Amino acid sequence: MPIKAITPDYHGDFKDGVEKFHGNQIVNIHWEKHLMFAWPMCVPLPPAMPFGALIEAVLPGIFGKHPDFAKIDWNTVEWKTSKGAFTPDPAKSLADNGIGHKTTIRFRTPGLDGVDGNAVC
Repeated sequence: MPIKAITPDYHGDFKDGVEKFHGNQIVNIHWEKHLMFAWPMCVPLPPAMPFGALIEAVLPGIFGKHPDFAKIDWNTVEWKTSKGAFTPDPAKSLADNGIGHKTTIRFRTPGLDGVDGNAVC
């Protein structure tokens, strides 16, 4: 549904623009079939952070309490963004892997479908 401004010269000030995050960008991260975490986690991350650091340093702090987290075989994880499936290069930065401000990263862990196969856990 289009929005019509009251005045023709109106322009809004985006409160969540990348310039508001002190050199970081907002990245949303969703672990599919693990709805113990009901929505993507929104984290500020530097664009220069290696994707491998996301896996090793960021994701354990977000999802590490889930009983399936320790069982993840990172070599079989399936990664997606709104652009579709991709294979991240752990040595390259988030930016070099195509992760920008407000990107949602979704990851699926084949064989791990929540606690006892219950996707709501």
